Amino acid sequence: MEKRTPPADVGSPDAANDEAPSQTLTPPIPTEPLKGIPRYPGLPKLDYKLYSPPLFKLSSDSITLSSKAEYLSSNAAALVSLIRAQSTVPPKPQIHVRGSRGRRIDFDIKLNLMTLLVPDDERLRMDYIRCVGQGELAHRGGVRPDVLPEVGEGELEEWCRRFVQDTATVKTFSLDRVIANLDVGWIEGQLRSLIATLKYRGAVDVTFLVTHSRVLVQNPDRVNQFFTNVTSLFSGKNKYEVIKSVWPFATTKNGEPGRRCIVQSEEVWWKEWKDPIRYAISQKRQGWVTVEDKLEAVMEGKGNQTESVDWGPDQYGTS
Repeated sequence: MEKRTPPADVGSPDAANDEAPSQTLTPPIPTEPLKGIPRYPGLPKLDYKLYSPPLFKLSSDSITLSSKAEYLSSNAAALVSLIRAQSTVPPKPQIHVRGSRGRRIDFDIKLNLMTLLVPDDERLRMDYIRCVGQGELAHRGGVRPDVLPEVGEGELEEWCRRFVQDTATVKTFSLDRVIANLDVGWIEGQLRSLIATLKYRGAVDVTFLVTHSRVLVQNPDRVNQFFTNVTSLFSGKNKYEVIKSVWPFATTKNGEPGRRCIVQSEEVWWKEWKDPIRYAISQKRQGWVTVEDKLEAVMEGKGNQTESVDWGPDQYGTS
């Protein structure tokens, strides 16, 4: 298995997570497009069927893809194959910007950042699989986080083998997709500055959400779901949270020397999207800001100037 030193990564776009580079293993980088996978112009080159595989269910918040398929908790090779396949598609990072005054929502927009994680040339991809590091606190097959056991070489295969051989009444194995080196603080600052130029006086919330970020396998219910829930309540679950699929936005954190972004920098992204965002907010949009808005900004100049926005009276009746 090919190994390489990964860039410093974060557990989520807004939380640092320094991890030991020696505890990584990387799936081979594809040298040519995968055959038989449909391509969708304008979308990242991915196998989108992996987001909805058979016998899996996506949670209502679109974060966790889960399955209780019996073969995944009884066949280590099948579990390894699943984890490797699911590690080849990224999570879906989003920016959510909302302005409100009391109970009134003045604007509520979202932007999808997933295209910033997948280059057009598949040979330039830098995503990799990372196993829990030595001395790192994590759920390693127990109810509580621990720094033991260690598994040595062949980490992914060994963790899957241990999960399959675990005789616990309730056990789970998860793959977490995480994003590395995206400077969400800088982007948030630009958003707040832009909104200030529109003379908006309400409360502004900027959040960075990551959906499709976890794949969870649980052993089948031995009796029924109610029995499983009761058992989990009293005895807990044996959790294996030892594998991450890391998707770097850039090779290092913003401001560090030699930084190279996978697709484009935060500054370039902002230059391309600030006008569509400004226009959407000025129109009191509630929904997605998409490439269509970007096209209108380029073709028609929408949002390229600070417009006077009538926000109406505030919650106290003054304008």
